[in-house]
Formats: sequence, structure tokens, C-alpha cells
Amino acid sequence: MTEHDIVAGSTAPTTVESLAAELRELGVRAGDVVIAHASLSALGWVCGGPVAVIEALVRAVGPDGTLAMPAHSTDLSEPSNWVNPPVPQSWWPRIRAEMPAFDARRTPTRGIGAVAELFRTWPGVLRSDHPTSSIAAFGRQAEVIVLGHPLDDPMGENSPLGRLYALDARVALLGVGHDRNTSLHLAERKAFGPRQVRTMTGSPVTQDGRRRWVEYGEPASSSDDFVELGAAFDEAPDGAREAKGIRVMGQRRLVDFAVGWLAEHRCADGSHKPPSEKLL
Repeated sequence: MTEHDIVAGSTAPTTVESLAAELRELGVRAGDVVIAHASLSALGWVCGGPVAVIEALVRAVGPDGTLAMPAHSTDLSEPSNWVNPPVPQSWWPRIRAEMPAFDARRTPTRGIGAVAELFRTWPGVLRSDHPTSSIAAFGRQAEVIVLGHPLDDPMGENSPLGRLYALDARVALLGVGHDRNTSLHLAERKAFGPRQVRTMTGSPVTQDGRRRWVEYGEPASSSDDFVELGAAFDEAPDGAREAKGIRVMGQRRLVDFAVGWLAEHRCADGSHKPPSEKLL
């Protein structure tokens, strides 16, 4: 990035205080519970990088608030399901036998950006114990959010996402779209419940002090239509508030809207309904 690229189109640098002010303008209040998703590169040049983004979010919710972020580690999963990239079938048994067990303190995140990866290491942050779909949280309600994360239903009503819903959390999207909006997976569970197709997977975990590979089924999920779903929500009354590439919305309002949208547009197996069925 050149000096020209940094300055072009910008009247001032993005700082902790300016970002916190933008979040407050979009409705984040002291004492709120917020689940945030952020892309540092999409936010442009931020003075202080991922540290500044986290400090701004913490400042916006205040000392009585709570900040949560996904801390997903999807590589701790069944290798036969891997597609990006796949690995040779001859490797699968050794991966299952030797991959290090999930450790909430040490296991890095995968594919969710520098801000989320830094946040999981932030002093005082707690992390749920799901090997692939953990949530990290900091603040007054952190323990309520992260304790007890069902292995076989990581995005359901008894998961951290469900507890965020119960706490009437807000969602903040900083430079990312609804395709990164994890709360929409809770809407899938609410929309389809036990009818949702389940897939088998496995992960390395620690049980009784020993590393074990455990197999379990979990509801299949897809974010393929989340951009379309999110666009419909943004246009609805009380949808997201947006400015300067940041969107803030009520998680409960979002999930409730998404439940109805998914029921209209999707089948329980994840396939899309034909246009003729959507009108029925």
C-alpha cells in the first residue's frame, strides 16, 4: 500500500476513538452485549491495526458491556470432509490419530481474520470449548455466553449463539458482509430444528486428561444464501444501520427475520425452493 493509497479518499485516519464513535452513532451503547465480525483489510488503514479495532469495540460497550467474536478452528474436523484444500485419503487415519487436541488457550482460529485471532488471546477473554465452532467473549456476560457448548449442536439454541440471543445482543459487521454473519446459523436451527440434515464429523479433544478423537453428528449448515438474506433484512424496517462500511443490528431481530426468510426460501436439506413454491 502506497502513501497515495492510504490518503486517497480519506479525510482523517481511522483511530480507536473514531471507530468507537462510529459504533455509538450506529446504536452500540454502554452495557450492550455485541458479537462482532471484522475484516481489517476491508476497513482500510486503521491506526493501531487489530489492537485498535478491539479497543474501539471494548470502549463502545464500556466496562459493563460484553464483546464476543467467533473463534472458529474448522481445521480440527473430519479430514474426509475437507475440500479447501483436500488431503489424500491415505492421510486420514494419521490425522485422526495425531492431530493435537483442541485447547481453548492455544488452538488458533482459522480463516476468520486478524482481529478475531488477536481477540482470542486478549487478556481476560474466555473461549467456549467447541473444537471447531468456539466463541470468545470478554466482559460482564462472558462466562454466561461461553460455558457449556454442545458438541453436536454448535450453532443451536443451547450454544453461545443462543445465549447471545437470550441476552438481546447486537451484531456488528465491520467491513464484512452477511456471509460472515455467524448468527444466521442460529436462524437455520430455529427455522428447521430436528428436520435439519445432520452430517458426521470428528475432532481431537481432551477427555479425562487424554487426547481422543471423537466422532459426532452436527446439523449441516450453509451460508450460500446469506448475502441475499442479509440484503432483504437490511431493507426491512428496523434492519441494519450502516455507515462507512460498518453495520450494526439487533441479533434477535435479525434471527427472527431470518427464520421466516429461510422457511420461505429454503428446504430443510439446505436446497433452495423453486420460485413457484416461494409464492405458495
